[in-house]
Amino acid sequence: MSSTSVSPTTIPLRVRALTVSGAVLATALLWTIAQILGVELRVDPRNGQAPGVISLPFTVTVTLVVCLLGWAARALLDRLTRRAATIWTGLAVLVLLASFLPLLAVEATGQAKAILALMHVAVAAALIPVFGRRKS
Repeated sequence: MSSTSVSPTTIPLRVRALTVSGAVLATALLWTIAQILGVELRVDPRNGQAPGVISLPFTVTVTLVVCLLGWAARALLDRLTRRAATIWTGLAVLVLLASFLPLLAVEATGQAKAILALMHVAVAAALIPVFGRRKS
């Protein structure tokens, strides 16, 4: 019985770290732009709880956690399959699409929803080209 070894990704650690940093910076920049434009990032979950304000620390923390989960998923897939890039990219697109569902379910201004949607797209735009890269 032979075992096949799947080599780890060739995406350098520095590139992955810069990608995560770029995604975090992009969402922080969008949050800042919203503040400059006077867009209040307040969402009402319509479930009886008080509306919540999307703060900068919340934005940065959620972005960082999502990016690190994406990184971990890619690393795990690299160890389990030779099709890690394809599988990861498909999962990333599904997660991006699913991330828009809460925007449809909450009460918020159109401007707030637009900024929040742009944040989701910014993270995907940073992660997918790098973490979805095939081994060279």
